[in-house]
Amino acid sequence: MALNFEQPLSDLTKRIDELTKLNEDPKVNFNSEIAALKKEAQTMRGNLYSKLSAWDTVQVARHPDRPLIRNYIKDMFSDFIELHGDRCFGDDHGIIGGFATLGGKRLMLIGHQKGNSLESNIASNFGMASPEGYRKALRLMKLAEKYNLPVVCLIDTPGAYPGMEAEARGQAEAIAKNLTEMATLEVPIIVVVTGEGGSGGALGIGVGDAVLMLANSVYSVISPEGCASILWRDGKKAPEAAEALKITADSLLELGIVDKIIPEPTGGAHYDHSATMKEVKKAILKQLEKFNKISTRKLIEKRFNKYAEIGKFRKG
Repeated sequence: MALNFEQPLSDLTKRIDELTKLNEDPKVNFNSEIAALKKEAQTMRGNLYSKLSAWDTVQVARHPDRPLIRNYIKDMFSDFIELHGDRCFGDDHGIIGGFATLGGKRLMLIGHQKGNSLESNIASNFGMASPEGYRKALRLMKLAEKYNLPVVCLIDTPGAYPGMEAEARGQAEAIAKNLTEMATLEVPIIVVVTGEGGSGGALGIGVGDAVLMLANSVYSVISPEGCASILWRDGKKAPEAAEALKITADSLLELGIVDKIIPEPTGGAHYDHSATMKEVKKAILKQLEKFNKISTRKLIEKRFNKYAEIGKFRKG
């Protein structure tokens, strides 16, 4: 699937595919033409992704081929044992989690689950978790604390589910309690925004000792469409809202909201899953090594100070 700004690249790729198919005929030879077009495509991809607008980045973050948590579990982690239920109401598929191993280190993995088809998206409610999802996440975090295991959270959600039934079961309270409990959890917490980081839905598993973002992910208090509808009563102004919200990794690093940007391959994470996961794995392991050397008291103190500093501005 080509995004709007990728259309010239898509047209060039189609031309390469056409020539490649014709080149199967032994009577013709388009090797030099194909090589030249591939080089041109590589240059074009680099140029396009070097100057993405905030709205372009939103589209990349939402790309249907972008790696999802199940991809990370399969290709980056091992020995994953999924744990179910919040021991209160039910098992929400918008958030999944369980024990996992990364680089020989045992940990608790928790993340939002989106689908890669209409059926799987409906089953996971498009990554929009209900209260039982956040309560399940908290149960798993406390379990990790009991066994002295670090927690890794992968964020990819447009936001928490805003339906009446979710509100009736305590959506706001569940998210608020997670924020409180994560602030004093006695094990390291590494958070990675892999796609969309939407509002309270992201924050519910987003308090960490280190918050990392993939280069083409977004993190925001509200979606650009929602912001545009509120400010201008016109969802078509979403591109302007995206710029105003400062939702890109570069802007959030500058503001001190996130701690590190994880690079993506040219063309975005959807273009090369393997290269993306290699960078994510390296970044997580580096943070785990860093925080595993810190005492529990110092860990919680540093976490508190980190969040206390957010939003402070100094003159001059």
